[in-house]
Amino acid sequence: MVRKSLTSDFTHLGKTGLGCFMKGIFVPVRSKRTFEDVSSQIKKLILEGVLQPGDKLPPEGTLSGQLNVGRQTVREALRILELSGFISVQKGFGGGSVVRNNVLKRTSGLLLDALHMEKISIREFTAARFLIEKGILCEAMDNATGKDIRDLQRNLERSKELIASGKLATDVNIEFHSLLARASKNTIYVLFERTINALHLDLRRRRSRNFIIDKAAVRAHELILDALIKKDRERAVRLLERHISAVSKHYKRSGTTLLARNGC
Repeated sequence: MVRKSLTSDFTHLGKTGLGCFMKGIFVPVRSKRTFEDVSSQIKKLILEGVLQPGDKLPPEGTLSGQLNVGRQTVREALRILELSGFISVQKGFGGGSVVRNNVLKRTSGLLLDALHMEKISIREFTAARFLIEKGILCEAMDNATGKDIRDLQRNLERSKELIASGKLATDVNIEFHSLLARASKNTIYVLFERTINALHLDLRRRRSRNFIIDKAAVRAHELILDALIKKDRERAVRLLERHISAVSKHYKRSGTTLLARNGC
């Protein structure tokens, strides 16, 4: 276990003293499932803030010696951490394992895969989406900053420009919902909204894009944002429900009934 004094000292070392510091933060592993213990130890250091995004871990050989395990064990532990989004492994000269903050992205991807495996119906997706985005909208109304509002307004401007030039605005429209989730200041909502958007984008890509649907979405987002700015909660929720319902009807008309990968 890393003592608090070590964590405190680390803040004064800076990047130049990182190599020397790391000699003292890893402890030998004594377990039959050593790769799990190694990954857990490194993960704990990241979660406690001892290791920060951008920090480079020691080479495999060095870690192997400090942890008293084989290089293959270290390699397997690093692979688990990379799959979990805690680090990225860079190949080639000057490469190595670098601490990253990709956990939310990876978790969202795993949740998306789980939903695909369960073959979620459009009805289930629509009902869950409305309840989640209703919560997002209400919290965004309470917590959105001036910057959040400006970001949403810029998003609408980009969507309108695309529509005006006869182009699809699907990706920008989906981003609008991500910005709303960020404005809620609730990390759980951000995570679930990423999954919702990934499912939504998957549905859109499985059929020809529809310019009329994109145009209607831009108008719906404009009205929702206006209600949010005016803090008209009842109107905002009503507009959101109407918008999500319209998208759901489009999917049903196009013959899509399940959220599942092709061939499932």
